[in-house]
Amino acid sequence: MNLQNAQLEVDNWIKNHGVRYFNELTNMAQLTEEVGEVARIIARRYGEQSEKESDKNKDLGEELADVVFVVLCLANQTGINLQEAFDKKIYLKTNRDHERHQNNEKLK
Repeated sequence: MNLQNAQLEVDNWIKNHGVRYFNELTNMAQLTEEVGEVARIIARRYGEQSEKESDKNKDLGEELADVVFVVLCLANQTGINLQEAFDKKIYLKTNRDHERHQNNEKLK
């Protein structure tokens, strides 16, 4: 599924199962909360913090999907074609960063 289709799927879900989009500020707060949940799992599972027993069953994929869902909501609400924006970003990063990363001694 491409991002444009994902945006349509989220919009259809909101129309068929939700009442309406939360406003942009609420969705930004929700995005921050979801990113925090991802950070908690990564910090404890892959970082130096110990993982609490209550966190061991948390699904990182599910939490990442929550982040994507809210990002798609924000894109829909603000009229952003995320596929176009993403394609533009990949083009920019490819042209700007290819040699920079290839020549970065820290990455070798």
